[in-house]
Amino acid sequence: MNCRVVVEAAVPVFDVGTEDEAIRIAISKTGEMLNPDLNYVEIDMGERTSPSGEELPPAFIAADEALVALELEMTVFNVEREEHASRIARKEIGQRLENIPLEVIDIDVIEDEDTDGDTDDEDETVDDAEDSDDDPADEDDSSQSETTDEESSDEILPEFEDLVE
Repeated sequence: MNCRVVVEAAVPVFDVGTEDEAIRIAISKTGEMLNPDLNYVEIDMGERTSPSGEELPPAFIAADEALVALELEMTVFNVEREEHASRIARKEIGQRLENIPLEVIDIDVIEDEDTDGDTDDEDETVDDAEDSDDDPADEDDSSQSETTDEESSDEILPEFEDLVE
């Protein structure tokens, strides 16, 4: 079973003036910590809400310092359960993001594409292409190319023998 795991991270950013600046710096900082080992992790702005349900910006700024909510998304392959996938994602991401709190917020099971039967259609297409290679017109072209190859080899051999003598 393969799972898509979304982890929320609280990334601290220092010396910022606006929310947009804090978000850009947080995404850049997180990308530097994850790359090149985890370059397949997608980084996006997180969503925050107040207790009353009002949407808030992903960055909270106080005294030129910000705490930015980011969502980190990764696919975990060959897991037994969703809990197993969340543990793997937290471990992999957490090893690179030291001192940044993480929380798993979503786990989606990805259906295998091989069970759809799409591969059978591809095999039929390959078989049809192989059948088209057996056309009699193609055989005539190949026999002509063989004779020209033999003629050209006859021309080359006498010259070579002349050089050897």
